[in-house]
Amino acid sequence: MSLSPSISPAARPAADAGPNPATAPGATPRTGTDAGSARPSDNAGTAGNAGETGNASTAANPEPPPTPPAGSTPAPLTPGTLRTIVRELAERPEEWIHHVRLSTEERWYRRLAADGDHEVWLISWLPGQSTGFHDHGGSRGAFTVALGELEELSLGGPDQGLLIRRIPAGTARAFGPEYVHDVRNTAVGPAVTLHAYSPPLSSMAHYDLRAGGLVRTSEEGPEQW
Repeated sequence: MSLSPSISPAARPAADAGPNPATAPGATPRTGTDAGSARPSDNAGTAGNAGETGNASTAANPEPPPTPPAGSTPAPLTPGTLRTIVRELAERPEEWIHHVRLSTEERWYRRLAADGDHEVWLISWLPGQSTGFHDHGGSRGAFTVALGELEELSLGGPDQGLLIRRIPAGTARAFGPEYVHDVRNTAVGPAVTLHAYSPPLSSMAHYDLRAGGLVRTSEEGPEQW
């Protein structure tokens, strides 16, 4: 049984770029991965279809759509579609709550599902646990806080500096392939999050926040998760 909602390719919005559980998938997971709502990236855009013209012959006998080559990579899902996946899954706790574990050493995480075009992660956070600044290796993503509360740090424009968002239970964040953030539990109790990434995570880079901005310090791949 799939853990993500059934969304046909025709119903999915077209892929878009938006504004880093990563170290959990939001940031990447550790003994478990990562997990937002002044949400500039929470509203994923949908590309429209340009108008078409043609003669009566082509209208009556349309060309069949091209067949994708065997083994081709599926188009990535949009941030908006990923947000829908995690929101709907959060409303079905019977599918994931029995997997939750807590780790005092570092965030616990578990991959719940993986398809050709996306994957879903479950992460738990004890007070004080965080991802550090990270990206998602070019994947689009979304996460929602199912239980508890988290805090997200990201860099805004030149006039905004460091942005800090409280992310209470029920809030979802969605972002594009270039997004970098730090997610942390600054509350007094544990938190549980659900994350979706498209395409599935292939790498994650980590950054230090310094006076001049973010400085890339390391990179990891799936073999380290």
